[in-house]
Amino acid sequence: MNKRIAAAATVLVLSTTLAFAGPGHGRGHGRHGKGGFGAKFAQELNLTEDQQRQIAEIRQNSRLQSKELFQQSRETMREARAARKSDDTARLDALKPALDAQREQMKQLREAEERQILSVLTPDQQVAYEKLKAERKANREHRRDHKPRD
Repeated sequence: MNKRIAAAATVLVLSTTLAFAGPGHGRGHGRHGKGGFGAKFAQELNLTEDQQRQIAEIRQNSRLQSKELFQQSRETMREARAARKSDDTARLDALKPALDAQREQMKQLREAEERQILSVLTPDQQVAYEKLKAERKANREHRRDHKPRD
């Protein structure tokens, strides 16, 4: 169970940093030399330059607001890994409330960022966005289901 909590917290941290970057704001060029995840969204949603700029500003502000939380979360995760490695179940149990609280804070930050991004999109773009988001979730679940277990 503790391994799942740690994995979930890690996924939350990483997913927040990867979501919804505008062109030029993603990390590299993706797996196949194409634009990053944010470039795909910009292209698929047919975002205007103004929308791309607004979304980039939203993401930048969100990153600034969440920077301290991410640092705290990384430290808590380091402590949890060390406790797990040393089989210190008491320490893991003591860290669980902090991990849960940090996970909830990250969720709230993501939801707030998404609400702001949705406010920039037209109704048609919002529908396309939800479709892309569902496809991404299905792909993520498919990879998780077909990943070899430890």
